[in-house]
Amino acid sequence: MAPPSSIEEPRAKLILCAGIAVIDYIFRIDALPKSDTKNRASAFTIASGGNMANAAVALVRLGGKARLASPLGGPAGIDLAGDAILKKLEQDNVDPSAVVRVDGVPSSTSAILIEPGGERSIINYRDDALATARCEDPDKLVASADAILIDNRFPEFSLPIAQAARKTGKIVLMDADDPTRETDALLNACTHVVFSSHGLRNTAQMQDFEQGLTAVAKRTPALLAVTDGANGSWWHDGHRVRHLAAHPVRAVDTLGAGDVFHGACVLTLAQGQPFEQALRFSAAASAIKCTRFGGVAGAPTRPEVDSFLAAARDR
Repeated sequence: MAPPSSIEEPRAKLILCAGIAVIDYIFRIDALPKSDTKNRASAFTIASGGNMANAAVALVRLGGKARLASPLGGPAGIDLAGDAILKKLEQDNVDPSAVVRVDGVPSSTSAILIEPGGERSIINYRDDALATARCEDPDKLVASADAILIDNRFPEFSLPIAQAARKTGKIVLMDADDPTRETDALLNACTHVVFSSHGLRNTAQMQDFEQGLTAVAKRTPALLAVTDGANGSWWHDGHRVRHLAAHPVRAVDTLGAGDVFHGACVLTLAQGQPFEQALRFSAAASAIKCTRFGGVAGAPTRPEVDSFLAAARDR
């Protein structure tokens, strides 16, 4: 009889996700409602929301481990939105131990309307007082993480975490959804930055993606990319800007697609893949999510993405 194999499964990578978490109330509707009318949704669900909570859920689905550092309202038992966020994260196997609660402040909440073509309209409430939250010991927080994902919704919260991670040489990817007063500091605290389309245009003050990425590349040593939905993504390889086409799918819900992209990207980078390969994998994960209603609840598993990519290569 052959001896048992001594080969162990690779350890799941732990990603620290630092930034915004929201509770999403998602309604599927036939058309945006007119004022002073009552309208009935055809579907409804409650899901984790916000850039970092969504990305954390997505990368867990893909085989990673996630710990969330995020400002939430409080205290427990009073801020019911924050309690709901934490409960949902635990159900999705995300470690919420680094969450910071701000007493007397409500947690962020969104009502989201999904139209038949998958496009969404979002009404969000985010209290400015959440921006006062701080992580007590960024060095300790990043020590056990294999890579760090941040957003720029709470720049003063995320920046010290990114800087602590960079001191140790770890991968730091930023979801650059909007420019902030800390934009240049954040750019220089990251190894990789993936912009949204409006995030890049507002940061570079240019409409053209190639020109925008080239301009921002002069401000940071980080590797850069930008996503633009069905139009695909562009990335700067250190010398020139290249385009990656999106996968053609029938979209029913684009909510959380960008967050799934970022979660997949940082996990793939942590697993040792080059940036281009991480972008290709992330594009597939994001495309699958768009075919499913329910925000990040539609995030795919690793086998689903692998099968999707295999089928795409065969076409």
